[in-house]
Amino acid sequence: MPRNVEIKARVEDLEAVKQRILALRSNAAYDVCPDTTIMRQKDSFFNLPAGKCGKLKLRQMGLCNELIYYDREESTGPKLSSYNKCQVNEDVEKVLTNALGMWGVVNKERSLIMVGQTRVHFDRVEGLGDFVELEVVLNDSQTVEDGQSIAEDLMSHMGVEEKDLISVAYVNMLV
Repeated sequence: MPRNVEIKARVEDLEAVKQRILALRSNAAYDVCPDTTIMRQKDSFFNLPAGKCGKLKLRQMGLCNELIYYDREESTGPKLSSYNKCQVNEDVEKVLTNALGMWGVVNKERSLIMVGQTRVHFDRVEGLGDFVELEVVLNDSQTVEDGQSIAEDLMSHMGVEEKDLISVAYVNMLV
């Protein structure tokens, strides 16, 4: 199962945080891809069978739809997330809603900048505000601690402090 180390933090000035990440282009130690991808996303969350941990969501991004199952500890700070995902068509939302029931929906605008192996998301979430999320994608030889170190370094550059971190998914903050 693929793994990454994640953090999510509330930010006051999303553009200022983005500029701090883009400023890393001048530092040879960082591989910053300055091309920003902007996506409009709708994440629908479905009930899981009793005793099953994690979250099952359908991410709709225009013509692209992904079904994603992930499991991660709900704690602040860099944490391990294991996940599986696959491409699906739009009809799967009706099937999953009928079979499992939907318990929450998150709408957001997301900008993505890649910094080496890290996806840096700049999120504007309807009903919640502005956030930054790091996903340090681990390769098979990397430990969770390796990913935590990378995340903490990028947090430092962005000016994200411990007090800014959130422990739960956006959907948990909305319901």
